[in-house]
Amino acid sequence: MPDRPILVTGAQGLIGNAARAALEDAGRPVVAVDREAGEVAGRPVLAGDVTAVHRLHALAVEHGGFDGILHCGAFSGPMVAADDPAAMVAVNITGTANMLELARIHRVRRLVFCSSVSAYGDTPDGLDPVPEATPLHPTSVYGASKAAGEALVDGYAAQFGVDGLALRIGWVYGPRRATACAIRDMLQHARAGQPFHLPFGADHHRQYVHVDDVARALVLALDAERPGQRAYNINGGSRVTLGEIAGLVGRIVPGASLTLEPGPDPLDDRQAQFDLRAAERDLGFRPAIGLDEGIRRYAAWLAGTAA
Repeated sequence: MPDRPILVTGAQGLIGNAARAALEDAGRPVVAVDREAGEVAGRPVLAGDVTAVHRLHALAVEHGGFDGILHCGAFSGPMVAADDPAAMVAVNITGTANMLELARIHRVRRLVFCSSVSAYGDTPDGLDPVPEATPLHPTSVYGASKAAGEALVDGYAAQFGVDGLALRIGWVYGPRRATACAIRDMLQHARAGQPFHLPFGADHHRQYVHVDDVARALVLALDAERPGQRAYNINGGSRVTLGEIAGLVGRIVPGASLTLEPGPDPLDDRQAQFDLRAAERDLGFRPAIGLDEGIRRYAAWLAGTAA
């Protein structure tokens, strides 16, 4: 039933909102839900907590079922709920099981799960680029929750035939990010003429991806005809140090005072370049927004919100 809507969870969050907008801008019907009802840029969001299973099934019945599910609703990083691992498990693991059960019972065509590169943990030395077949060894409860979600996607596919895909997404930046973001913090300090300092990170590598590229990847995964695997790496195609990010910000905002000390981010993993060839082959995904362009767009958006 192609006229059935797409369910998007976490629709008031960074990725969920962008994915919802991408679908609606293409003329596709969407049911957007989050923990509480609200509105983002004039787009309504219904109450639909991923842990409230009866509410989710009621929504499915009310809308005649769903064609697909983009499951973006979750705690969104190791820095979130760090002192409440039980809540992380309830939302990220049980919540994902609830969405897969919704897909099973209501015969949803495909579910796409927002996983994370945190599921890998530290990648093995000498492995570059890192393919999806690399064993997962998460170093945080957040990363473990994403690895567990992927295992559930695999299990529901094998036992019940639920068509599910997982996208292992890198560090997302761009408009409306609310949780910790070094790029945002650098831009805000630079624009305000304030010095910015990090006691680490000058030589710490990270793989950023603009939120609009992530939204596009989610829609491509939802519609891919014959994906050859269950999990795909999704990021912006570059691996740079936070020191190099500071250099980019300094060129975009002249006069910025940005200093970083050497050493790893204590909340991040050591990861080599991720292999994006499977995503390009099976989903048709290639990152379209380079880091320089993405940071310039983000700077312009931040300037507009502060105006």
